[in-house]
Amino acid sequence: MPTNFWNDAHTAQLDELGLLTHRSNLLGHDRSVANWGGGNTSMKTLEHDFRGRATRVLWVKGSGSDLATITRKGFTALRLDDTLPLIERATMSDDEMVNYLAHCAFTPGHPRASIETLMQEFIPAAHVDHTHADAVIAFCCAVNSEALTREVFGDDVIWLPYIRPGFPLAKLIAQAVAQRPHARAVFMAKHGLVTWGDSARASYHNTLAIIQRAEDYIAQRAQGKSALGGARFDALPEAERRALFVQIAPIARGAVSQRRHTLLHFDDSATTLAFINAVEAKSLALSGAACPDHLVHTKPTPLWIDWTSPDDLETNLRAGLESFAQSYREYYEAETRAQNLKSEIQNLKSIAMDDPHPRIILIPRVGLIATGKDAATAQISAEIYQRAIAVMRGSHALGGFVPLTPTEDYGVEYWPLERYKLTLAPPPRELAGKIAFVTGSASGIGRAIALRLAQEGAHVVIADLNRAGAHAVAQTIAEKFGAGRALAMQCDVTCEDQVVAAFDQTIARYGGLDILVANAGHASAHPIDQTSLAEWNRIHAVLATGYFLTAREAFKTMKAQARGGQTASPFGIIFIASKNAIAPGNGAAAYSAAKASELHLARCLAEEGGAFGIRVNSVCPDAVLEGSTIWNSEWRAQRAREYGIAPEQLEEFYRKRNTLKVNVYAEDVAEAVLFLVSARSAKTTGAVLNVDGGVPGAYVR
Repeated sequence: MPTNFWNDAHTAQLDELGLLTHRSNLLGHDRSVANWGGGNTSMKTLEHDFRGRATRVLWVKGSGSDLATITRKGFTALRLDDTLPLIERATMSDDEMVNYLAHCAFTPGHPRASIETLMQEFIPAAHVDHTHADAVIAFCCAVNSEALTREVFGDDVIWLPYIRPGFPLAKLIAQAVAQRPHARAVFMAKHGLVTWGDSARASYHNTLAIIQRAEDYIAQRAQGKSALGGARFDALPEAERRALFVQIAPIARGAVSQRRHTLLHFDDSATTLAFINAVEAKSLALSGAACPDHLVHTKPTPLWIDWTSPDDLETNLRAGLESFAQSYREYYEAETRAQNLKSEIQNLKSIAMDDPHPRIILIPRVGLIATGKDAATAQISAEIYQRAIAVMRGSHALGGFVPLTPTEDYGVEYWPLERYKLTLAPPPRELAGKIAFVTGSASGIGRAIALRLAQEGAHVVIADLNRAGAHAVAQTIAEKFGAGRALAMQCDVTCEDQVVAAFDQTIARYGGLDILVANAGHASAHPIDQTSLAEWNRIHAVLATGYFLTAREAFKTMKAQARGGQTASPFGIIFIASKNAIAPGNGAAAYSAAKASELHLARCLAEEGGAFGIRVNSVCPDAVLEGSTIWNSEWRAQRAREYGIAPEQLEEFYRKRNTLKVNVYAEDVAEAVLFLVSARSAKTTGAVLNVDGGVPGAYVR
């Protein structure tokens, strides 16, 4: 049931553009009414231009925005006296329409007009809404869609056959509405709903009323029947579902990351499982997409994986991913040839094939895996597929589901105006789509590394003993770079169970791993004859065993991704060692020995990882005091005593002893790490990079 969010007391305070924005936000807030990024809204007003002349203006949602979050700046204003005459034209290409509308701007600086602008304009109502409500699309995709619409809605709704958005569809709607002026809405087959009203309030309520009638009729038809033929499978217990996802996710991510790094989102909600486990689910899912709005996020079909055992699941997943990609290539080539012959799409040869890998993977008893360029996009794809599930269930209850045809799919996927939306996003950052796990990242060097990697596009796991500190860093990353870009967790790198669980959590959240920065630290300094076994063991537990445990788990995931086919760029593991690993510090034998062990472990792992594209390098900083938890502990006093100076004199002491006479900061170390995990160092492994201002005794020989 669509929720009515309208509040007369609130809207009474809004101007006309405020009302349009508010109405749009209300429609977008309910995803069963308006998908993410889909639909559009408009209003027609009388304004005064820069010369003070009264001008009729169409305000319409700009391309690339989302109704739920659109602001006043997201609408484009066009002069109606310039655009309305277009209805007299017999034909108009997409390029002609876009170029024409660009000259009709009422004021400069607005976003590009939506491809469905003329549909909004040609309807003679002050306010128009176009949405993709689940219940309405179920009608629009039913086997008997036209007859059913007339039976249920009578003269209130105009039914139109499928036509891709653009001038022909806008003109067809205008003609249909002119012939039936008392109609309240238009159902566009395999597309969506158009409604209108004389006020923002009337248009909003009309939209909800039409949707409610569709929902009520579907519920009536479904009453007393087993949804989708009843259950074919029983869902596994939640713990087993999650464990299987963690097992297969790196394989899937490796396969779908052959062109670019891709993240995964796992959905095993009750609604999703009820669909996947139903008798009719496979045939419905593989028949095709319900509408263009779903298609652009989910591809024409998902990948369906049948299985009986965990080993069988892995085997079938690998084969299925390869088969899906091959089938997509064949679809692209066949439709490209056909469309070139028909000359219906211009410049096809200039439109490269999209990534051939699936956006949605359906696994009975387990759940749904969605893929995307980042965590937010993968989640959106999963949410859009839930809308597709609702449509398929509704159409099935109405008698059967009729999806877009392959030719219709291609016309949307490779439609230049749809692909234009992709150009609105900023260019990807250097580490876009990569997943980084940084230990000891609640403060100091680790925090600086996490922030720097996130700045360059990585999704970062903040792992630290300090739970509150880790969450604070994750929150900072989310605020600066976007929701979902960081995951905080408490982790003791000396505890095997906690390390294994932390990497499982990472896979469960993002699907895999590309970067490990082993940075967790511990330090103490005593002459060897005053060093206790407990002190020695604690230092080696953190700096040697901790680096071994995290590297071991990273290797497992990275090798699985490599075997899955990941070739986007090499993996990167960085050990944050120390100047002491090369030039030992007097009175710090335990610490220096543990740091030296890190360097040799890194070199050993560089050899082991080469065949899988796993690069392992070390960074050796010196005296990074600012913001450091370690240097704010007894370690500072110990080192000051060793040098015979006061603790507050340490920064100056370390500055004077290096060749460049500089202080070293956490951000300097972060820059070195960024270089070593980026493509700029793609052919470097087993290396040591000092960030110490130049300590001659630590020069690598």
